Amino acid sequence: MGSPSGVVLNTATDQVVAPAYWERAKTELMKNDRILRRIIPLYADDALGLPASPFVTLVRAVLSRQASRRTALRQWHQFARHHGEQPNPENIAILSSACLGQIGLPRRKAEYIIGISQHFVDGYIDVSRLQHLDNEAVIETLCAIRGVGRWTAEMFLIFNLRRADVLPLDDAALLQAISTHYFSGEPVSRFEAREVAQAWAPWCTVATWHLWRSVDAVAVHY
Repeated sequence: MGSPSGVVLNTATDQVVAPAYWERAKTELMKNDRILRRIIPLYADDALGLPASPFVTLVRAVLSRQASRRTALRQWHQFARHHGEQPNPENIAILSSACLGQIGLPRRKAEYIIGISQHFVDGYIDVSRLQHLDNEAVIETLCAIRGVGRWTAEMFLIFNLRRADVLPLDDAALLQAISTHYFSGEPVSRFEAREVAQAWAPWCTVATWHLWRSVDAVAVHY
């Protein structure tokens, strides 16, 4: 893949520019799926964004779960205003849920974030170790943490570990996009979505990202 995180380095600037698999994935997806053949070229100059810190990715995913995008962004901005854009888990682990509640975070999510920070402090979340696990093993590891479900773990796989073949079937925006583009707006089940996605492997992340973009003017990032 070119590096442990699956990215390409621009040797002139040493800046990460895109996952190493991105262009190949787009080519193969356009060959195999007529809908993506139309959608992917619309975002030719865009790609999966650079990863935030592992802690930030999990915090933002937890805030986004079962919340509107506007609400999740507002809560993240409130959190970041008080604790920084790159908060240190050690500084969050010593807080109370009431403290985070005072800046507008829901009590339950505040508890989850404090618990996640403690797992970083304790070394349970070790990204160097997670990078060597397959997708299901990463999901199993993260889901053992209170407040982290499969969707949150899948967002971590996509946005932080930048895995190429992640299909978040519990994601409302993905189901909406599949409904719009493949079923003329009719509601779709997870089974129907999985059937559509059979043509995407092993590049489900890239297909998912482009379908997200097709229903949202601003790229999602955690």
